[in-house]
Amino acid sequence: MREVLAEAAFQLFLERGFEQTTVDDIVARAGVGRRSFFRYFPSKEDAVFPDHERCLADMTAFLAQVGDADPVDAVCDAARLVLRMYSANPEFSVQRYRLTREVPGLRTYELSVVRRYEQTMAGYLRGRYGGSGDGALRAEVIAASVVAAHNNGLRAWLRSGGEGGAEAAVDHALGLVQNVWGSGAAPGGPPVTADGDVVVMVAAKGAPMWRVVQQIESAIGPG
Repeated sequence: MREVLAEAAFQLFLERGFEQTTVDDIVARAGVGRRSFFRYFPSKEDAVFPDHERCLADMTAFLAQVGDADPVDAVCDAARLVLRMYSANPEFSVQRYRLTREVPGLRTYELSVVRRYEQTMAGYLRGRYGGSGDGALRAEVIAASVVAAHNNGLRAWLRSGGEGGAEAAVDHALGLVQNVWGSGAAPGGPPVTADGDVVVMVAAKGAPMWRVVQQIESAIGPG
């Protein structure tokens, strides 16, 4: 019934527009009563995102059983659950993306859903890093980075109309997060790279100058 209602709602949103469609219209199209609609969806906005509650539950369960895996790798893999949800139905995902771009209220709702994914990852990371020192800050920063990287690749795919696969773009973006924060990252901060003519380096406040120089020399090589 949840799927029937979501399908009826989305068809009407595309035909008439989101603002012009009422809950009464949706239940009439689905052939059920209003009570049935509100049993599954608190609002018509929720009917646009019928799969996120399940994906959030899957993400929570996944993170609960990853064990001693690298925590950054774990949250990156958790983000890929969201990607698989979108890529499982490209046509619907692209249509929903376009609809949310047209309706400000849906965009706001979508941002609240994204924030729940971020909070789920941050909660897991806080548990792994502990509450002392900068553990809580690290958890928030990494979770935000993972969400930003995932969404960058995902939205590029959605803007293309779902052409090809989104995995390569998302994997590349998440790889940047893993290089900076994962177990292979350089101690004391993100790794230094030299891809092109500009080198960007992050050093801890108060780091000795010899270490800063050492990192720069490592990045640019002998000159």
